[in-house]
Amino acid sequence: MLQLNGLQLTGRGRTCCDGLDRRRFLKAGFLGVAGLSLSDLLRREQAQAAAGRPASGKSVILIWQHGGPSQLDTFDMKPLAPAEVRGPFQPVDTVVPGIRISDQMPHHAQVMDKLTILRGFSHDEGDHFAAAHWILTGYLGPNGSNRTPKNPSMGSVASQIMGPRTTGVPSYVNINDGGFGFHGAAYLGVAHNPFRTGKFSYGNEGVQLAGSGDVSFELTEGLTDLALRNRMGLLERFDRLRRDVDQHGVFDGIDRIEQQAADMLLSGRARDAFDLEQEDAATRERYGDGWGEQALLSRRLIEAGVRFVTLNTGYWDDHGNVDGALRNKLPRHDRALGVLVADLAERGMLEDTLVITAGEFGRTPRINKDAGRDHWPRAQSIALAGGGYAGGRIIGSTNDKAEFPTSGAFGPNDFSTIIYHALGLDPRMTIDNFSGRPIALLPSGQLPDGLV
Repeated sequence: MLQLNGLQLTGRGRTCCDGLDRRRFLKAGFLGVAGLSLSDLLRREQAQAAAGRPASGKSVILIWQHGGPSQLDTFDMKPLAPAEVRGPFQPVDTVVPGIRISDQMPHHAQVMDKLTILRGFSHDEGDHFAAAHWILTGYLGPNGSNRTPKNPSMGSVASQIMGPRTTGVPSYVNINDGGFGFHGAAYLGVAHNPFRTGKFSYGNEGVQLAGSGDVSFELTEGLTDLALRNRMGLLERFDRLRRDVDQHGVFDGIDRIEQQAADMLLSGRARDAFDLEQEDAATRERYGDGWGEQALLSRRLIEAGVRFVTLNTGYWDDHGNVDGALRNKLPRHDRALGVLVADLAERGMLEDTLVITAGEFGRTPRINKDAGRDHWPRAQSIALAGGGYAGGRIIGSTNDKAEFPTSGAFGPNDFSTIIYHALGLDPRMTIDNFSGRPIALLPSGQLPDGLV
C-alpha cells in the first residue's frame, strides 16, 4: 500500500483520507449499471470516435405518450359523428387555413405551420408492451406477459452509431421513463442506455442521474465544488507519481479521461444544460411547470449537444372518464410541445431537430360504458415538426369514425424510418448483436408518401 498526503492506494482502489474513494465522490458520474462509471463511458465514446463516426448536427426529441392518446380528441376530430364517437371536444382553426384540431390544443394551433400531422398510422398490435417496443425499436419483442426487451431503442442506436453532437455530454437522455415501451440499449450494452431523470416505472433500463430524479449533477454529501477540486488536485499529483512507477502503461491517459468526467460534473456542458436557472424568467414562464419545464430541459440538452432526448408526458391509457382525463393532460402536453416547437424555430434549431410525438396506439372510435376509450391500434395520429420535414400539412385520412386509414397508411417500421431519416441514418445499416451477428436497424420500412 502506498500513501501520499492522506491518499492511499490499495490494489486498484484509491481512497481519500476520509474514506471516500475517488469514484464515489464523482457520484454523478456513476452510471449505476454493472459498475460502469462516467469515466468508462467517456473512454468508450473516445474509442468509438477514433474509429470514425458519421459527423452530423441532427438530433431528435421524441415526446412519448405512453398508454396511447386518442386520435379523435386531438388531430383527427369527427364533429359530424354521433356524440359517442366524436367525444367532448370541438375542432378549432389553426394558423394554417383548413386545418382544424382540438380546442384543448391552442399552442399546437399557433405552430401548425411548422407541424405535419400524419393521420394514417396503423398496426395490429393491441398489447401495450409489444406495440411500444415495436414502435420504439422497429422490432416486435416483449409483451405484457414477457417484458424482456430484445432490440435497442432508436435513441440507443443513435448513441452507438453517432454519439453526441458535442463532446462532454451524454448521447441520449430519457426524461420520465415511458412506462409502456423500451428506451434502453439491449444488446448494444449499458454504455448506450440513456441517462434518465424524472419519474420512472416498470424498471426500464437506463442510467439515473444522481439525486433520485433531481435535474442536477450532485456531489457526494459534504463535498463542495471547491473541496472536490482540491481533492482532484491531490489525485492529480498522486497520478503523476503513479505513472512514474507504472512500468506497463496501464494508466496512460487515465487522468485526461477522468478529468473529462470531473469537467462534466463541475463546469461542463451537461451540468450547465441541467441548470434551468440559467434561463431568463420570461422563457421559464413561457414553458411553464411540469412537462413544460421538462420540454425546456429537452431544448437545453439538444442545444448542449445531446443527440437524442425522449420526454414522456403522462399516462394516456384513458379507459374511463376520457373527458376529465384529457382536460387535465392535453393543455399541459399542448403547451410543452407547442412552446418547444416555437422556441426551436426562433433559435434556428428546428431544421436540424426533429420533434415527434406518439404513443403505442390510438383509442376506440366509440366511447365505452365508463366514459373512456379503449385500445385501438388500427388508427392513430402522429405529429412532427422540424428534422428537415416541411410543416403546415395533413398527410393521410381515416374513415368517418377514425377507425382505419383511407389514405396515407403507414406502420411502426415506417415511423422509425422517419426518425432515422431525420438523423441521416440509413435503416439498412447494421449493428452487431451479442453474438456478433449483424442486425439491420430496421427489418423494413419507408417514409410515408408525401412526407418528403
